[in-house]
This record gives sequence, structure tokens and C-alpha cells, in this order.
Amino acid sequence: MIAELVSSALGLALYLNTLSADFCYDDSRAIKTNQDLLPETPWTHIFYNDFWGTLLTHSGSHKSYRPLCTLSFRLNHAIGGLNPWSYHLVNVLLHAAVTGLFTNFSKILLGDGYWTFMAGLMFASHPIHTEAVAGIVGRADVGASFFFLLSLLCYMKHCSTRGSSARTWGWFLGTGMCAGCSMLWKEQGVTVLAVSAVYDVFVFHRLKMKQILPTIYKRKNLSLFLSISLLTFWGTSLLGSRLYWMGNKPPSFSNSDNPAADSDSLLARTLTFFYLPTKNLWLLLCPDTLSFDWSMDAVPLLKTISDWRNLHTVAFYTGLLLLAYFGLKSPSIERECNGKFVTNGKQNANGHSCHSEVEYGNSEIKPSFASKVENGIRNNASQRTQLPSTENIVVLSLSLLIIPFVPATNLFFYVGFVIAERVLYIPSMGFCLLITVGARALYVKVQKRFLKSLIFYATAALIVFYGLKTAIRNGDWQNEEMLYRSGIKVNPAKAWGNLGNVLKSQSKISEAESAYRNALYYRSNMADMLYNLGLLLQENSRFAEALHYYKLAIGSRPTLASAYLNTGIILMNQGKSEEARRTFLKCSEIPDENLKDPHAHKNSVTSCLYNLGKLYHEQGHYEDALSVYKEAIQKMPRQFAPQSLYNMMGEAYMRLSMLPEAEHWYMESLRSKTDHIPAHLTYGKLLALTGRKSEAEKFFLKAIELDPTKGNCYMHYGQFLLEEARLIEAAEMAKKAAELDSTEFDVVFNAAHMLRQASLNEAAEKYYDLAARLRPNITANLKLECISPV
Repeated sequence: MIAELVSSALGLALYLNTLSADFCYDDSRAIKTNQDLLPETPWTHIFYNDFWGTLLTHSGSHKSYRPLCTLSFRLNHAIGGLNPWSYHLVNVLLHAAVTGLFTNFSKILLGDGYWTFMAGLMFASHPIHTEAVAGIVGRADVGASFFFLLSLLCYMKHCSTRGSSARTWGWFLGTGMCAGCSMLWKEQGVTVLAVSAVYDVFVFHRLKMKQILPTIYKRKNLSLFLSISLLTFWGTSLLGSRLYWMGNKPPSFSNSDNPAADSDSLLARTLTFFYLPTKNLWLLLCPDTLSFDWSMDAVPLLKTISDWRNLHTVAFYTGLLLLAYFGLKSPSIERECNGKFVTNGKQNANGHSCHSEVEYGNSEIKPSFASKVENGIRNNASQRTQLPSTENIVVLSLSLLIIPFVPATNLFFYVGFVIAERVLYIPSMGFCLLITVGARALYVKVQKRFLKSLIFYATAALIVFYGLKTAIRNGDWQNEEMLYRSGIKVNPAKAWGNLGNVLKSQSKISEAESAYRNALYYRSNMADMLYNLGLLLQENSRFAEALHYYKLAIGSRPTLASAYLNTGIILMNQGKSEEARRTFLKCSEIPDENLKDPHAHKNSVTSCLYNLGKLYHEQGHYEDALSVYKEAIQKMPRQFAPQSLYNMMGEAYMRLSMLPEAEHWYMESLRSKTDHIPAHLTYGKLLALTGRKSEAEKFFLKAIELDPTKGNCYMHYGQFLLEEARLIEAAEMAKKAAELDSTEFDVVFNAAHMLRQASLNEAAEKYYDLAARLRPNITANLKLECISPV
């Protein structure tokens, strides 16, 4: 119990500094913009949508069905809103719990000694876990691991009680339920059933490859056959249900997500896919270079046989085959252990197949904290005989390392990443166990006291180095800027692009522009970066450059609706109405099929239709505007803020003298957003027009109360007062409006007109002069125009 507590405590302590971290990277889409987390969204939607809130059967869905993880996010949201502290706390506590379970699992295999302690500490401190624990969306991997281990431990209990207790099938039921929960946290959780089968065959029954088929047909092993059959049936049922629930279709990804999958060269695909597991193992063994993202060109394709990285691939698979052979070979000679003859490795001593008690006692160095412990196992004969051999543990370690990783290998279907560090959270259990049992085997094999000490302290030093690297890496996850800067050397295009977004949000405009241009230097066809650079230029009134980058973005991705939207807005403001109209229409016709984020696409399409309606409205085509507004309402996604659209519907009906319909839509606008200032102003105008003067004045005053700094509110109230012949009050409102919005021609000119109406000619002349300076080409006979709320 002490080993579990200490390992969990280390896992908790290493990640305490992440509690102050902000949302980073994928957290935004999975949490901040995910409608499934909001209380107004029925919680049952979680079971029909993917991890990102997109309908699972939608063609653009990521197909990542993780409802239990999303449900945990929703509970976080209900308790603490969007405060990242509570989200990080749950992740850290889950990691501590998984560490404790893994240490308990290791104790069953290695015994109650310091090697179990080593395995637990190595798992607690491994830097590859940083993304899964410090990144909030990594909770899917940590939660899946928690139920993965529970399922495996239940099955081990089932094996030990099989044939001797009726409760054994209760443990099997727990295995199945926990495996299902693990899969509902993340897809790879279902692989625990295969790992359980490996444990039953190669560890519990200690069978070798040549013994499997003959043993299954023996009557005394019918229970083994039944257990394996039930595991297979349950695993097949879970996978079949999962495939059916996601619409029987695999997800589709962009070529930048997984460049090898998009390669036309069979040789490049084959060599790269064989190499990627090698790279993942290196990250487990030596995690010196970590990154938030490994897509695009982070791992260049292997295009030829002569690529030197193929040597790594050969070495990896050779080593893997040798380890598998070591664990599965059938010994042909009898060996003596503890005074007994051993055939096929069935007799076990101290977790190692063939060392005598005298040999252990004479050769082993005992650290001060491990007195009365030999080989990490207490000197108890009955316990020794129950522990699996080194070969057995190697087989189980390899299964833990390989089987949960298989879904990420592109073997059965293409995945949406090149490397994902958080995917290695479960396989790292097999890695930590393999390293520990390897160190233990060497410790037992060597005879010299110095070499034993060297092996023991080298393993301890590895754990210390892992812990230091984890602490340093946690610092990178404190905020997005540090995270993206740390990833520049691995994936410069993605890192610079995301860093540009962060710098822009910090109002560091020139630095943000440089970051975007750096990203495009490394990958010139990134539609998102072209769009983001265009948006930055548009917001800084560099419209010609913005249009250039929007057009490049559309050329790179013709379905990028937001680029069409902003292109149309610029063209409309430049007076190029026909070009703007064509752009908005083209945007409105883009379907949302196979798009990664259909919600954002629908938002942009709705905004395009809204602006097209405004364009028709400004041209006096009110019926066309109404038709477009109605189409926008039909296509409007649930998360779209509709108040401006409803208000413009009311304006169009108002211009067509359809006052009851106008009033309906003004009220709808106010219902959707009670503090929407334009709706207060337009509804106030309608009330004044229909003779409800006192009500109208309340709405004008409410608009001023909502934003006392907005000159437009004073101007509309002044017009109302002018129509009521309250000239002095109207003149005061006009002055106030002109003072607040002294650069707005319409406000200044109308203020001058109202002051003239109130016979305040000197003040009126002052504002006429100001209006003339704002628009030097203004004609003398320009008439007063009505002001439309924005």
C-alpha cells in the first residue's frame, strides 16, 4: 500500500503547478466553444455528438466518441464555469489515481518490493504524460486508462478465483463493464480485453506458443476457452456497436493531419507507417523533444529505401521480435531452481525462472530501505511461487505496449495525426513495466556487487531525470504562448501560426503579423493562416492586402466560408456592391459536408446571408432582403447570436409598412438579447410612429442607460425629441451625440441640423463645418438622412 500511495503522491506533486495553467490548444474547441457543455443543451446530446460537439453521423465529424469524458467536462462547467483550475484539478487527481492502480498492478506481477516501487515512480514521472495531464482534453486518455486498469485488475481477479468461487463471474462482469467505460472515455480503451486475454494465456496459465492449441482442447482448460471466447464476444460487440453508432463510416482528415496517408506513393506510405512506431518508442525511451502537435511535416516522409531512418525501423522490429521470442519460446531442457526441476519455465523463483536461493542470497545488494527484501520481493516462499516469471512479464509488458497502440498505427484505418503524445499514455504502462523487469533481470543476473548497485541506481537516476523533464515540460503548458514557442523546432508552421493568434489576442499586432508570415514561410498553402493574416490586415485597415490573402485562403480551401464573408464585407464597404453580392451568394451555397467544424461554417454562412440582406436593404430592395433573412434563419446554427438578424428583419418589415410583423421581430430580437441596443432604438422608433410616445421614450432612455458612451443613442433620442417639438432637449442630445462621435459624419451632420432647427445657429454652424471637414466633397443641398442603427 505504501508504494501505491507514494507513487500517487509523486504523480500528484509533479503536476500541481498545472493547476494555475490556462486553457491550451485543443481545449478551446472541446470546452470553450462546445455547446454540449452548456446547461441549456440537453445532456443527452452528449451521446449523439462527437468529442468536439459535432453530430457523430455528420460527414465532417472526427468520429471521436467519448461521451463519458464530455460528461465530465459538463460537470466541471456546471460547477466552475470556464475557470480552468477545476478542469486541471480533475486531470491531476485522475493521473494520481491511475498511478496508484498501475503500481498495484505492478505489485501483482513483481511482488511487494522496491521493483514495484520503481515501476510506479517511473509511470508517475514519465514526461510523455504531460500532454495528457496538463492538457485538459488529455483527460480522455487518463480516464480511459483508469477504467482500463480497473478492467484488467478485475480480470486478474477472475482468473485467480475461476473454478473455486461463484464470484468469479462477478469479476468477469466487472471486466466487461469497465472495458466498456474505458472505450466510452476513449476508443483505445477497448483493447484492454485483448491484453486480458494475453494475461490469461501467457501469464496466468504460463503457456508458450506451441502449447496454446493443444491446451485449449484439453477438458481441464475449458474454463480458459470459455473466458477467452467471452472476451472475444464482448470486444466484438463493443466494436460493432461503436462502428454502428458513428454511422458505419470512418472519419475523413485533411492531408496536413496525416501527410503519409495522403501520399500517392505506396513506398512512402509503407516506409513511413513502419517508421512511426519507432519514433513513438523513442519518445517513450528518450522524451527530450516533445511538442503539442506532430502533424504536417513534423516527421518528414520516408520516400526511399536509402533513407537512414529505415535503420531505426529495422532495429526496432528486430528488437521487438527478439523480445517476443524470449518471452514465448519453449525451453527444451530441464533446469533446477530452488532444488526443484523446472520444465517449460513452470516453476518460479522470485519472479525469475532459474536462480537458486543461495545465488540470490549471495549476490544481491540490499538498499537500506529494502531490508529483508530479496530481488524486490519479501522472503516468503508461498508468495514467490505465485509470481510470474520474467518471460511471462515481458510478454504482458509487450502486449500493454503494443496492443493499445495498434489503433494509432494506421493499420486498420487512417488516423488524424502523425504522432500524438497523449495516445502513448496507456502504452507507457507496458514501457515502464518492461524497463523495470529488464532492470530487475539484469540485477539478478550480474554477480558483482558494484554492477548490482550500478543497475539499481541507474534505474533510479532515470526516474529522477524523467521527473525533472516532466517539471520543465509542465512549465511549457502554463499558457499558450509558452506552449507554442516550445513547439517551433518540431512543427514550425503550426507553432508559428498558433503563436500569431496568441500575440494578436495580446494586441501585439506587428509580432502577430511576423508570426503568421513565418508560418506561411514553412507552409505557404495553410488556408487558416492565410485567413488569419488577412483578418489581421483587415482589422488594421489594410484592405487591399487583406483581400489578397483572403483570395489565397479561398484558393487553398474553397470551402472556407469565413474568408468569403470577410471578402464580401470589404467589397461592400468599398462600394463594390455587385462583387460583394456574388461573394455572399457563393458563400451561402457552400455545403457543410466533410468539414472539420460544421458549426463554425454554419455561423459564417448565416453571417454571409445577414450581410447580403443588409446589402439589399441599403439598396432599397426590402423584399429581397426579407427573403435572404428568412434563409439565414433557416440555416442559422443553434449557437448563432440572432439578435441583429431579427432586428434587421424588423427594419425590413418597417420599411414595407408592415408594422405588426416589424414589432414581432423587434420583440424577438430583444428576447434573444435583452440588452441589444439597436433593437431598443428601432423598436422605440416604431412605438413613436404608432403613437405610443411614452413607451418609445422609455426604450430610447434604456438604450442610453445601456451604453452612455454611444453617440448614436443620443442622436436617436434627439430625433424623437425634435419630432415632439422639444427643441432645447433635442439640441442638448445633438451636442452630446456629436461630442461622443465627432468622427462620424452622419451623427455630426444631423446634430448640426437639429441645432439649426432649435435656432442655435452658431452651434449649428460649428458642426456643419466639422461635417464638411469629415467629407470635403459634401454638396450644399445634402438632405437630412435617417440614421440606421448598427
